[in-house]
Amino acid sequence: MHPKDHWEQVYTTRLAEKLGWYKPRLDTSLAWIEELGLDRSSPLIDVGGGASTLVDDLVDAGYESITILDISENALAASKKRLGRQSELIMWLPGDVTTYSMPKHRFELWHDRAVLHFFVDPALQRAYRDNLIAALRPGGHAVIAAFAPEAPAKCSGLPVQRYEQHQLAGLLGDEFELRRSHREMHVTPGGVEQMYLYTLFRRKGAPSEAQ
Repeated sequence: MHPKDHWEQVYTTRLAEKLGWYKPRLDTSLAWIEELGLDRSSPLIDVGGGASTLVDDLVDAGYESITILDISENALAASKKRLGRQSELIMWLPGDVTTYSMPKHRFELWHDRAVLHFFVDPALQRAYRDNLIAALRPGGHAVIAAFAPEAPAKCSGLPVQRYEQHQLAGLLGDEFELRRSHREMHVTPGGVEQMYLYTLFRRKGAPSEAQ
């Protein structure tokens, strides 16, 4: 099955709050983003954030330039419905992060919780990295949370790539420096334990280079 078909089926047949990665509030992500001290007008992108509640909390915190990219249009539709009129404040992009034509150096922050680890093919991992480099401004930051080695080998019926922090740093390469990392146990709505590795990377270079 094509990845898009898989995820459209997932979001058609199950409520978002019943899915394995669902968390009512992404406290770690929100705290790390807040600690960066970004201007509220800074462009942010949440990759794979279609049904995530992160966008709700970012809007409530006053961020004004939020983009959500997700392969599932059903996931995006669910968040639009949940947000109501506030959804008009968001840029919604249906697309695959490995193939989407990213606006060059558009974003100050890239956020991804539970997308990268679904790419087990090295070619797709490189495509992800290339789009991250295309989209993120020099001096910008990326918050990436993926399954740690202790986590299950599959999620949502698909195999996943589990990461130690040095493996994730190696994938992103010399363009990035690892600023912090954190292991966090997530318990799914069904009671399954999944250990996540949260990482914060900074893209090297002065912010002025992006202009």
